[in-house]
Amino acid sequence: MLYRRLVRPVLFSMAGGDAEAVHERTLAMIERVGASPVLRRLVRLALDRRGEPVRVAGIDFPGRVGLAAGMDKDGRAVLAWSALGFSHAELGTVTAGAQPGNDRPRLFRLPASEAIINRMGFNNAGAEVLARRLVTAGVWRGNGVAGMPIGISLGKTKITPLERATEDYLISYRLLAPHADYVAINVSSPNTPGLRTLQEAGALRDLLSAIRSAGHFRPVPVFVKVAPDLTEDALEELLGVCTECGVSGLIATNTTLARDGIRYADLGLAAETGGLSGAPLTRRARAVVAFLTERTTLPVIGVGGIMTADDARAMFDAGAALVQLYTGFIYAGPGLIRAIDKRRSGTLVGRGRRTIATGSRREESS
Repeated sequence: MLYRRLVRPVLFSMAGGDAEAVHERTLAMIERVGASPVLRRLVRLALDRRGEPVRVAGIDFPGRVGLAAGMDKDGRAVLAWSALGFSHAELGTVTAGAQPGNDRPRLFRLPASEAIINRMGFNNAGAEVLARRLVTAGVWRGNGVAGMPIGISLGKTKITPLERATEDYLISYRLLAPHADYVAINVSSPNTPGLRTLQEAGALRDLLSAIRSAGHFRPVPVFVKVAPDLTEDALEELLGVCTECGVSGLIATNTTLARDGIRYADLGLAAETGGLSGAPLTRRARAVVAFLTERTTLPVIGVGGIMTADDARAMFDAGAALVQLYTGFIYAGPGLIRAIDKRRSGTLVGRGRRTIATGSRREESS
């Protein structure tokens, strides 16, 4: 309540209410926390409360609530996210080449709907810059940050033709795999022209096969991030390819092109192009997670519309092994992480006895 009543109004009013400028200033503040061991310790003492540890896809997570991709594209605040209570942080989406992204304005808050529309377009400093930053921070696969695993989301550089997309992803993968506890293949953003065609069976099979044979001594677990707008037939086809190519798991979902659930006060922004996240996506994201987990033993990370601890509980009930926050973190603040962990540890969650695929072992959850 403190965040909602006092902190959030101040944040949202900064920079004349420009959502992207507020994001940049907030990230800079979090980056300063990460740069100071004293501040990290103080923040950890004030906020850090992780739930039960879990092993997913062979990776040990100290809790089940992670940071979704998009918040920290260039890993600037990589040392701070653990202190805030996250069990893992997914950096990116990063591309092989640096790119400015789409023209501004490109980020819009819909406060009455507790939603965001973005058309950022993978604005980032490039895979090489992120790799150098992670070297400086001492982030390598297996050690993460203070016991917190690091995932890295990879996308396609906008100017790279679709027929050369695999080569583009491989450049990023080779640079960043040594620093990643898992790699997420983002073929589902609506903000890079043609990207979602890479979810089609043939293109996805070629991409995943190339990544899985990229030559690392210890293959990095690979997750595929899917769009919420796919039909059930398309999801079935994608799932078949992922199983065939030996991916380690799925992330469901990305932002949506649909505009269902936007409240009247926000209808003036509904026509903005880009992906919608937040409360309007809650039911659809959960439905996609349930659809996937009923058809595979691959672990699924649930993301999309998790605005409350009850939303997270419902996502776990749908079969998610982990959840990630982005828009919910913006609207509810760090307290949401603690609320989810508290609810998770204090409540039996699940649709009866459920088996979750976790890579090296299987876990029974109530």
